[in-house]
Amino acid sequence: MNANIYGYNAEATPATGVCPTNEILFGICTEGRKTTDTADTIKTTVVKDAESLSISIDGGIEEWNPMDQGGWVRRLMTSKSLGVSMGGKRNYGDAGNDYVASLFMKNGQACNSWFSIIFPNQDILIIPVVVNVTSLGGDSTAIDGLEWEVQSDGKPTYIAHTQQTA
Repeated sequence: MNANIYGYNAEATPATGVCPTNEILFGICTEGRKTTDTADTIKTTVVKDAESLSISIDGGIEEWNPMDQGGWVRRLMTSKSLGVSMGGKRNYGDAGNDYVASLFMKNGQACNSWFSIIFPNQDILIIPVVVNVTSLGGDSTAIDGLEWEVQSDGKPTYIAHTQQTA
């Protein structure tokens, strides 16, 4: 396992039971995504002052109506995609926060990166992503906000804690 994944600690004890969301560690690769990158070679860093993290999974289901099922629909899961929505404060000078904010006017390959998630049980998810900055600023008396999302761009790498120690 790559020790450059933000928050990865080979000595950490996997959590059991119910855990708060703030025990999920995440990071973004501030160098973008190169064609030579792999889940084992990337380095991620935290985006400071993130307040919310919401992981969504979208499954593509193919449907058909075969005659032999008497009118009942058959289905098969044929694809998956992941999305992570993040909300928080703009922290000028933080490498992760500055990197994400810098993408708000960019398009194409410039918005490609890697995103890592370490769950409380020490399982790791490394996702090739497209970064989309969705909101900057806020009310005149509020702290400057930064909201963004990452959408999977290809197959993620999932590493169960038992695989890391094997």
